[in-house]
Amino acid sequence: MKKLTLFLIFCICCVAVADMDARPRKKKKSRKRVRVTRVVKPTIHENPYLCCEDTCEHVHGLDMSHYQGEVFWETVGQNSKMAYVYLKATEGGDRIDPQYERNIDLAHRHGLKVGSYHFFRPMSDLQLQLENFKTQCLPGEQDLIPMLDVETVGKLSTEEFCDSLFKFLDLMEEAYHQKPLIYTFRNFYNKHLLGKLDDYQLMVAMYADEPPVLADERDYIIWQYTCKGRIMGVAGQVDKSYIMGDHTLRELRFIH
Repeated sequence: MKKLTLFLIFCICCVAVADMDARPRKKKKSRKRVRVTRVVKPTIHENPYLCCEDTCEHVHGLDMSHYQGEVFWETVGQNSKMAYVYLKATEGGDRIDPQYERNIDLAHRHGLKVGSYHFFRPMSDLQLQLENFKTQCLPGEQDLIPMLDVETVGKLSTEEFCDSLFKFLDLMEEAYHQKPLIYTFRNFYNKHLLGKLDDYQLMVAMYADEPPVLADERDYIIWQYTCKGRIMGVAGQVDKSYIMGDHTLRELRFIH
């Protein structure tokens, strides 16, 4: 009897297991891996030659030196709205820009009004600097008044620097019979020249979207707004500027 009972229990267990195996098993829901695709918007490159001078009414110009290499002035004259150019002629007492003679000749030929500038070294001999500039900046070749590039004090104090600067400005005025245009940066002006150049026209450099305001709020005639301009005819970057407000290029004409 005991054996029969055990046999029946064994049979029931086997049936139960077979029944469970026969039932359809629930499939586990598999997580579908969603592949995320990054949508990258195409970069739209603006035409580097579509510039401020193409979209505004200001009178635009350039500052050029040997740093621009060999300029194709015919292309500059034919394909831009540039009205004037200031060319680096000299620096200190003995440096002459190697591209100056070529630049001034071809810039004239292709229709730009031309002026020349000297990079001022306040610790160098002033008379030597003047003579160096005079060998290159010949009055008969100038449309615009000479410009003095003022952006370093050397190792001088502000007082010593200003003493050197104003002595040199007097020498330039005596040589060319007119006050030179002074080029400087806004921060340099505010630190060293504030309120000291009221008798001089200024070209102020600050590379920003809006024209600079000097700390003494004085007027200036030209704003150099970029040192990374592009122009047809020049392989690299160029300094660009424009005449401010109600001023005109005629105010800078060289008096012969």
